[in-house]
Amino acid sequence: MLAGQSIVGAEELVMHAVHWLKLMVEVTGALVIGMGLLATLTTWIRSIRISSKDVFIETRLTLARYLALALELQLGADILSTAVSPSWDQIGKLAAIAVIRTALNYFLLRELHEDSPPC
Repeated sequence: MLAGQSIVGAEELVMHAVHWLKLMVEVTGALVIGMGLLATLTTWIRSIRISSKDVFIETRLTLARYLALALELQLGADILSTAVSPSWDQIGKLAAIAVIRTALNYFLLRELHEDSPPC
């Protein structure tokens, strides 16, 4: 009887740990978006006097880099929430979210590669 209780206790401990880890990953994703917004605004404000296509592209690319990272983090948080106690409903939602976020990330990265100056 005691062994069964320790298994249940361990499962609850893992569920709580994953819940907190998911929360930390989500907060990190939100912070990345906030930092990206600040970096983008800084780039835009510095270049407000210069009216050129290059400045506009650089400003967009700055934000796109941060958004791509934030999308990866948010997808990771979604995977964590489903990994502990998946139901078919949660798995379906995760699949839809994963497809949408992966597509967004793909197009963001493609645009980054197309618009970035060669190294």
